[in-house]
Amino acid sequence: MRIFTGLALALALVAGISPAQAEDKPSFSIAWTIYAGSMPLGYAEESGILAKWGDRYGIDLKAVQMNDYIEAQNQYTAGQFDGVIAITLDALTIPAAGGVDSSAALLLSASNGSDALVMKGTGKTVADLKDTRVNLVELSGSHYLLARALAEHDMSERDLTVVNTSDADIIAAFQSADSQAVVTWKPQLSEILAQNADTTMLFDSSDIPNEITDILVVRTDLLEQTPGLGKALAGAWYEVIAMLSPEHPEHDKAVSYMAEALATDAQGFAEQTATINFFTPSQAVALIEDPEFADTMGNITEFAWDNGLLGEGASGPDYVGVQFAEERVLGNADNIKLRFPTTYSAELAQ
Repeated sequence: MRIFTGLALALALVAGISPAQAEDKPSFSIAWTIYAGSMPLGYAEESGILAKWGDRYGIDLKAVQMNDYIEAQNQYTAGQFDGVIAITLDALTIPAAGGVDSSAALLLSASNGSDALVMKGTGKTVADLKDTRVNLVELSGSHYLLARALAEHDMSERDLTVVNTSDADIIAAFQSADSQAVVTWKPQLSEILAQNADTTMLFDSSDIPNEITDILVVRTDLLEQTPGLGKALAGAWYEVIAMLSPEHPEHDKAVSYMAEALATDAQGFAEQTATINFFTPSQAVALIEDPEFADTMGNITEFAWDNGLLGEGASGPDYVGVQFAEERVLGNADNIKLRFPTTYSAELAQ
């Protein structure tokens, strides 16, 4: 877990900016679903921190918890929400591929072991997956992780059978005699490992750093029309992230809320967040500007194309343009639908 040196001072400086005054404040809503890496946004809503930052920029800002992750992506794409927390893969294949010009206002975190491929039995290897059944949420980050694991071991999905399984059923599926392996994320991953000592973790997200990354996606036109929207989201997010430091005076209160929402305690919350790399503002900026991040997005677009996730009109993996810090474009520069600006994190970077 990262401790943000100097972040509190930067937040105070940003908070000193005079808010835009308007008789009727524009309203914005952000969708999110339960996952340890998303809980800071939930706490920002619950504690009033999100509303406070919205007020500073003359907007009405709220976060709405959804029960289903994919439904949250679909509703954002349909215009029911102004933003959503998503992994980069889903931001590309749902709103961007659907024609919604979206920007990653914030690069939130990277899974660093929170997603994993687990197989029954000890001493197993990826090669042992041949001719087995693997349960996972099809076409999700779990599916992508499996594809990367297989590719690194000169295998492909033709060597096994993928069984589409909802995240709500994945724990029960692993107990079935028909299932030999699953790919899932925490907290389900933690429960599977706790309930089944005779297992092998074959591959996890720490093997592919920054490839399963959470971002806060917002409609690009809204960020352009209301610059305070991105600034308010950044201020609220980083204020709560600073509370993850044990030295922060609000640490216990914030963690207590987030742990309870995850149906665990402080120790369980610590276990779940131990494999999540929450980015500092400067880390987020550096990652977006790193050419390797564009290469990672290239891997993701290839996976999306191979699995038909870029839509019927897509002519290849470069169909959707992805822009990084307004400088580099991956794919079609005439069809940019996913953007990674550094604007909002850069203001707080130390």
